[in-house]
Formats: sequence, structure tokens, C-alpha cells
Amino acid sequence: MFEQTFRNIDDLKEFVELQGTFAETEKSWFLDLEDVDPETFDLSVKNPNAPEEAPLRDPQEIMDEIAALDKESAEILAGIGGIL
Repeated sequence: MFEQTFRNIDDLKEFVELQGTFAETEKSWFLDLEDVDPETFDLSVKNPNAPEEAPLRDPQEIMDEIAALDKESAEILAGIGGIL
């Protein structure tokens, strides 16, 4: 529990340091009030200062890759079985 509390303090350290200057960083930024949904006040907006994340792969592409790897594994295992 103490370790978790200590980490939380570290997480807030930059916030406390920047609070007086209102500086924007990769971890802190301003949000226009009109961008906030007045029904939910959801603040889970994408960080505009964070580096671009790679897009997620299409599920079918992942399934096709798994099938190809499974086929390759089966061929290798068949070859090993033939040696035994």
C-alpha cells in the first residue's frame, strides 16, 4: 500500500510543479469548456500533446497471421515427426 501511495505522489509531482505556471506538457494540457459534454462532464479526451500512437491492426489481419503461423508450425512439427 505504501508503494502505491508513493507512486501516486510521484505522478502528481509534475502537476504540482507546473500548477503555478499553467504550462502545457505531454502530461498536462488545457481543454476548452465547449469540448466537455455537459451531460457527463467526461474528461477522457485524447491528449493533444502526446505522440501519435500506432493504429490498431484489423482483427482479420491478426487472425490471418495467426492462421499462417499455425500452418507453419504444423509443417515444422510434421517434419520433426517424420525424423522421429
